[in-house]
Amino acid sequence: MFKIQKVSAHCDIPCGVYDPGAAQYAVLSVIRFIDLINEMPESLTSKDDLAKFTRLVQQKEEHSVIAKNEVTVIWGDYFKAPQIEKFPEVHELVHGIMMDGSKCKQGLHREDGLSMLSKINDFAEMFWATKEVETEKKISPYAPNLEIVVPVL
Repeated sequence: MFKIQKVSAHCDIPCGVYDPGAAQYAVLSVIRFIDLINEMPESLTSKDDLAKFTRLVQQKEEHSVIAKNEVTVIWGDYFKAPQIEKFPEVHELVHGIMMDGSKCKQGLHREDGLSMLSKINDFAEMFWATKEVETEKKISPYAPNLEIVVPVL
């Protein structure tokens, strides 16, 4: 019908739209949820507090998974031989992100979220460097107001 002789693509997404920003915003949410949980009273005595706690934990879990998924899609679908040759440490970095994401799901330690954010920022720098896009560090404009790596637009 179309008589196409040959087709090739660099990645699974033909539009080529990849952006580590979704992972960064997800991990910022994880940190915020951890902060909100840790601000709650040690002893939850009301049903409203218990409901809030349950929602925060559930959202922390979901956003940890979102951050991990966003990174693995870029790593698995976008990073090919040329990008890996430029950044051979990407595999170890992604593994570290996965481990931090699991720690964020398992516990309520802010430092686990901060470690995951730091690694995702490193991943973002690598990603943008493969596209020869300059980056800068900015403070996110909403709580938890932490530093993220963004492209210079």
